[in-house]
Amino acid sequence: MDAGASGAAVSRGVRGALLRWGVLVVAVAGWQIVARAHGSVYFPPPADIAGHAYDLWFSGPVGHVFLTAEAVDNILPSLGRMAAGFAIAAVAGIALGIAVGRSRRTYALCNPVLQFARAIPPPALVPVFVVVFDFGTPMQLASIVFSAVWPVLINTADGARNTDPLRLEVAAVLRLTAPERLWLLLLPSALPRIFAGLRLSLSLCLILMVFSELLPGTANGIGFTLTDAQSRSDLLTVWAALVLLGALGHLLNTGLLAVEKRLLGRGRPV
Repeated sequence: MDAGASGAAVSRGVRGALLRWGVLVVAVAGWQIVARAHGSVYFPPPADIAGHAYDLWFSGPVGHVFLTAEAVDNILPSLGRMAAGFAIAAVAGIALGIAVGRSRRTYALCNPVLQFARAIPPPALVPVFVVVFDFGTPMQLASIVFSAVWPVLINTADGARNTDPLRLEVAAVLRLTAPERLWLLLLPSALPRIFAGLRLSLSLCLILMVFSELLPGTANGIGFTLTDAQSRSDLLTVWAALVLLGALGHLLNTGLLAVEKRLLGRGRPV
């Protein structure tokens, strides 16, 4: 790529970034103006929400990375539950998806069961999880993993099932071992679908993390902060928690997209 084409690409990227951030700035500015004009206690201005969130969570000492005790007690446990649930769902979904998708017969037999299981709403299983795990972290992780695993599993199985038959025939001629076929054929072919499932799963993990912390028996977490603030009619904290969840979702999705771009640039089959 010559210097002119490279400069044009950079210019387009800068314009796109400015447009995206410009829309956000305009939306926040509009919210600020309207909220100030109406003075509603139910819809505080973004500046007040940001200031309250800073005082509540991010005004701690440098040694604690500016996190307050409130942030350590509530944000970090939530992120830990979500990370654990996402990791378990990702590993289990990819492993089971490859096992199901590598055989068309196995896929045909398992697909109805998979579609049935993923259609069960997570709240409907809360009584079952409470009986099996009781209230606490195990129940919360179970509720996260159960729903977050299906997008990864089904997308992985579909990606593995759609591996180019010609490649499989070449692998048979070359007498590649099962681990070699898995590493060199199935995983690269399924990788785009795997990341599609991981993005869906990550969003579900964030949602289910909050939902699991709204249940009785929870003593910390962002969801607990929401319910506690609601019970005290502390609307600034409610809005701060909602904005925090939106920011976390955006940051996590951006990070996963960066990993996807890096791996697919090297791992996409040719």
